[in-house]
Amino acid sequence: MREDMAKYRRMSGVRPQSFRDLETPPHWAAYDSGLELLGRQEAALALPRLEEALQESLAQLESCRAGCEGPEELQREEEEEEEGPGSQGGLYEAIAGHWIRVLQCRQRCVEETATRPGRSFPVPDFLPSQLRRLQEAHAQVGNLSQAVENVLSFLLFYPEDEAAKEALNQYQTQLGEPRPGLGPREDIQRFVLQSLGEKRQLYYAMEHLGTSFKDPDPWTPAAFIPESLREKLREDQEQRPWDHEPPQPKPLTDWKDVLLLEGVTLTQDARQLNGSERAVLDGLLTPAECGVLLQLAKDAAEAGARSGYRGRRSPHTAHEHFEGLTVLKAAQLARAGAVSTQGAKLLLEASERVRTLTQAYFSPERPLHLSFTHLVCRTAIKGEQEQRMDLSHPVHADNCVLDPDTGECWREPPAYTYRDYSGLLYLNDDFQGGDLFFTEPNALTVRAQVRPRCGRLVAFSSGGENPHGVWAVTRGRRCALALWHTWAPEHREQEWTEAKELLQEPGEKEEEEVEEEGDDEEEDMPSRDPAPEPPGRRPPRGQDKTGKLPRVREEL
Repeated sequence: MREDMAKYRRMSGVRPQSFRDLETPPHWAAYDSGLELLGRQEAALALPRLEEALQESLAQLESCRAGCEGPEELQREEEEEEEGPGSQGGLYEAIAGHWIRVLQCRQRCVEETATRPGRSFPVPDFLPSQLRRLQEAHAQVGNLSQAVENVLSFLLFYPEDEAAKEALNQYQTQLGEPRPGLGPREDIQRFVLQSLGEKRQLYYAMEHLGTSFKDPDPWTPAAFIPESLREKLREDQEQRPWDHEPPQPKPLTDWKDVLLLEGVTLTQDARQLNGSERAVLDGLLTPAECGVLLQLAKDAAEAGARSGYRGRRSPHTAHEHFEGLTVLKAAQLARAGAVSTQGAKLLLEASERVRTLTQAYFSPERPLHLSFTHLVCRTAIKGEQEQRMDLSHPVHADNCVLDPDTGECWREPPAYTYRDYSGLLYLNDDFQGGDLFFTEPNALTVRAQVRPRCGRLVAFSSGGENPHGVWAVTRGRRCALALWHTWAPEHREQEWTEAKELLQEPGEKEEEEVEEEGDDEEEDMPSRDPAPEPPGRRPPRGQDKTGKLPRVREEL
């Protein structure tokens, strides 16, 4: 079905307005629209959509909670399957058991509301994050009273949040005299009080009746958790997925109903990476393809390609050399005969593979566009590695400015705020150091680590939920294809399209001439493209003609 939809979207005369989405809930449609407007710095236009998203989210929560009081038979059947026969008690036990199941179901509604259609994991802190965005948007347009209302509502979830308290003081100072009746939103107050009342009962049942409860909210006050349970819950939270034997990788077709590449496996999901919106996939490139791209990077460096950098030193550390290659520069060098045409074409094809898989895994309901693509190699400088304490790439987030002191990530310039998902496709592992790692927002506590290898893709959302960095490369040369994706078509990478045209047009002309003459030796025909680029090398011929749009910066 998704393939058919994609075909329809490509047909001439078919406009986006021709499609009516019957699956995406109203709160997600409004939320995405509001975020897109915020990304364009249009806070005034974003505010109505963000407010609609919050109201629809609360309405969805109420609808879900009402459904929890449905037929007891269905809930009981599910529980009996888990508990087995012979677990029935008396009347009071049955009443208590039913009420506990209702409360557990109500608490799960938070996760259900915060999970996009087709996704496996909820957006963390969905309601508090919406309040923070509303607060910031109101402040941007000068609605300080509404900004105060939303920041006070946020503080109901996180009363000790320093950034929120600082913003509140700033708004109150700007307002001057105290405004009577200015307080948290009533709908948020009602939700928080209701949720805390349910949590108190569930933790009581957990302590005294031996029931189970997985709290979906990180904002629950510690005082609500009985002392006897805190240590056990702390151990569960600190359980690291890499302490256990990882499950066998499963084919991508097990988790997405899309046509995907043969041989690609899901190696680690977000749970195993101890975070959200992260995945490791293997098998995107063969060893031969990795070799072609490694040779492309080497040839481009010898031809003088610097990807906009004047020197060879890394922009992140003085202990490594840095080489970067964009898709357009690769195409220009290929036309000049300085690098392999096969390598330049494979660079385009590999980036499209990454985009396809990233969209299938994270965003099947909404098209992703490549916003930037960068082939990056980092080489350890000999003689400069002793007692090295720095990182190859410092901890950062890709679409916001990370503040490790507060744990906040501000989606504002100079960050690339339009980035939505990031991808790192590794080409080799014959180097020392250079592992990718994810941290807590404090940029210090490491939560997961990934070792590069040929054909391995690490894909993740670009926001503050995924701070990441790279350990120092202390020996050898580490190469990877870094890619960033966006939901905003206006931020797609135009150079990608130019590179595709540079590489395809001559080949298409040659094929037409060969077909007319009945000649089978089209791959031996010389390329006839002029290009003012560095001198050269032998150019092997490529064979693929796929292409889409990307753009990213020199990250990992």
